[in-house]
Amino acid sequence: MKLVIVYESMFGNARRVAESIARGLGPQSHTVVVPVTTAQAGLLDGAGLVVVGGPTHAHALSRAGTRKGAASMAGKPGSELTLERGADGRGLREWLARQHQGGLRAAAFDTRLDRLAVLTGRASKGIGRLLRRHGGTPATGRRRGSRTGRGRELARRLAAMTPAAP
Repeated sequence: MKLVIVYESMFGNARRVAESIARGLGPQSHTVVVPVTTAQAGLLDGAGLVVVGGPTHAHALSRAGTRKGAASMAGKPGSELTLERGADGRGLREWLARQHQGGLRAAAFDTRLDRLAVLTGRASKGIGRLLRRHGGTPATGRRRGSRTGRGRELARRLAAMTPAAP
């Protein structure tokens, strides 16, 4: 079964979680990991599962203005932040708005400050809502833990639900 992981990443955190999920799924799966900035039409064709994730900005999914703000933070003198290639371009919100994959199983993840979700918000909530609106069927529930720990836990849950490739 083809599994597709689409992520948006400003400073590399969501990319690392996406890669952790792919590693956790192991070689028995045909897994494609794609940054949203290069996700093409037809990417989800033939997929049995899509995993979508990105950073939490202003309590929700990023917007053009919050991506511009992240780029500005990285560009400030003395900043130790490194902006991912294309991070100030198209985001998950815009990509998801153009998707329609009726019945496709889907899971969402986010990166956010290590604080209570009531204080930080969570992008995965909005991602899940957009996935359902465009025909996706939720595959898993919420996870807790470190960024890479959440990636490994999500991978474990997804692998348990995914038949091994022949």
